[in-house]
Amino acid sequence: MKVKRLNFKREYRKILESGRKITTIRIHTDLKSGDLVELVAGGVSCGYARVKSVTRKKVSELSKKDAVKDGFKNVKELLKVLKKYYKEITPETYVYIIRFEKQS
Repeated sequence: MKVKRLNFKREYRKILESGRKITTIRIHTDLKSGDLVELVAGGVSCGYARVKSVTRKKVSELSKKDAVKDGFKNVKELLKVLKKYYKEITPETYVYIIRFEKQS
C-alpha cells in the first residue's frame, strides 16, 4: 500500500506530534478510510497515521466538537483559519473532515 502525505503548516507540528490533533478539514481530498498517511508539518515528518474516517459536511454544519478535534477552541477560531487558507469558503461550501489515528 502506497503511503500518502498529509501536509500541514509548521505551526501544527507540536499538536500533531503529541496526538492532540486528530482531524483535519479540507476542501478537497482523495483520502479514504484505511489509508496510511505521513503527517508532514512545515516539511518535517511528524510520524504516520491511519485514516479512520472521511466525513463530508457543509461549513455551516461544523460543530464545537469538530473544532476541538482539529485543535481549535471553538468554531469561530476554526472558521477564521479555514477562511485564511480557503478564501472562497462560504457557509454553503462542503468540506471533508479527515479523522486519523497516529501510529506508534
